[in-house]
Amino acid sequence: METLIATVLIMVIFVVSSLILNNLFSNSIKNNTRGITAKINEVEYQYKNDKITLPFYDAYKTWKINIEMTDNREKVNINAKNTQTNKTVKKTIYKR
Repeated sequence: METLIATVLIMVIFVVSSLILNNLFSNSIKNNTRGITAKINEVEYQYKNDKITLPFYDAYKTWKINIEMTDNREKVNINAKNTQTNKTVKKTIYKR
């Protein structure tokens, strides 16, 4: 009887711990924006060195990137939106 209870407890602990680890890994993958941040920095560099013209639209993996100047021409907005998760990364460049 004790063996059965110990086996059930071990199974429950194993299942709970694997669910927790699965949740942690899936969240870290979904919230990883390192790739799109690098792409935004690359596009920002190209804009600052006059390699691209505005408005600029691009796609990177599952992200849609657009760069537009504001109406008063004082700043440039860079927006990247993930088409699968609807997560948005924004960056603003202020003109000198």
